[in-house]
Amino acid sequence: MRLQFFADIGAIDPAQWNACAPVRENPFLSHAFLHALEASGSVAPETGWLPRHLAVFDGAGDLTGCMPLYLKAHSQGEYVFDHEWAYAFEQAGGRYYPKLQACVPFTPVAGPRILTRPGPTAGAAQDLLVRGGVHVCRETGCSSLHFSFVDEQQWQRLGAAGLLLRRGRQFHWRNRGYGDFGDFLAGLNARKRSSLRRERAAVAAAGVQVEWRRGGDITAQDWDDFYRFYLDTNARKCNLPYLSRGFFALVAEGMGADILLIAARRGGRMIAATLNFIGADAFFGRYWGCAEHVPFLHFELCYYQAIEFAIRHRLSRVEAGAQGTHKLARGYLPARTFSAHYIADARLRAAVRDHLAFEGAWVDSEMDLLNAHSPFKPSQPRKEATHA
Repeated sequence: MRLQFFADIGAIDPAQWNACAPVRENPFLSHAFLHALEASGSVAPETGWLPRHLAVFDGAGDLTGCMPLYLKAHSQGEYVFDHEWAYAFEQAGGRYYPKLQACVPFTPVAGPRILTRPGPTAGAAQDLLVRGGVHVCRETGCSSLHFSFVDEQQWQRLGAAGLLLRRGRQFHWRNRGYGDFGDFLAGLNARKRSSLRRERAAVAAAGVQVEWRRGGDITAQDWDDFYRFYLDTNARKCNLPYLSRGFFALVAEGMGADILLIAARRGGRMIAATLNFIGADAFFGRYWGCAEHVPFLHFELCYYQAIEFAIRHRLSRVEAGAQGTHKLARGYLPARTFSAHYIADARLRAAVRDHLAFEGAWVDSEMDLLNAHSPFKPSQPRKEATHA
């Protein structure tokens, strides 16, 4: 096997990359999504993201494994926060940046980060990619190598390889075989059920119509309106927008079938929208924005419409992004997330190991507390839905 790194994912054959990645289950790992980030300038040296993708080739020159990898000059756009680690190390005289990040930029969606073509050489290719990542980290003088939002199986494999393990949490909605939204509401306790009905009724009473637009049905004007909303959301949060208008054009062209725009209109004008991605068995809520404030409209577009779509299409879950304890009251329960970290400096590694032990216990305690406040009736869960 031969290991090689690439500064441009466009130099890797899309079909070979996708043969290694579970693109139907997780569209963010597709060559099209990652290439759109780079081709649009959203991921570039100017934004502090330098692609350093690792690839493993067999003797015939075929790609048998790959890893989306980035050289980083900051910790923005990752959603697994290590700012305190950087501050502590630099206060002690160290240099935390640059670092390496194995991830999907700006995307807190779990999945494998070590991508291999199925077959007898998959395990060897995974091991080589991990060793290659650590080697690149050492040779380039990086402080660390981070695997963000890795799936649990690879998380355990990385722990066995000596990396430090970190736990976090998000909120996901689970489809328990619901026939429709009313069926979902019936499973909530009376107070939460009444609250959700009031919120949805308030949006309807405000004269808002909601529509779903998929793939080629999304017009250029829709994209322009949505991008304006996206910029406004970032401005109100005092954040720099990570994504360019060109990124959305590229994903629309290359991933139309995997995209759903949920738009709110009033008086014939789009006033809010959320952009979502569709996997084989999951619905991923990603970006939201609005032109005017309507009470509860955010909840309607981002959470309730997502549930409606998942039930109608028999998807097993909705992943609504990072953070947000307000999601709990709307039927989204806590779900664990995982990351793994190679720290080159022995002193920093020991300090981070101690911190993660404390943090992990706190995450476990918080998960227990949040589950104790579930909005669902205390009854036996029904069977999880399967994708048809």
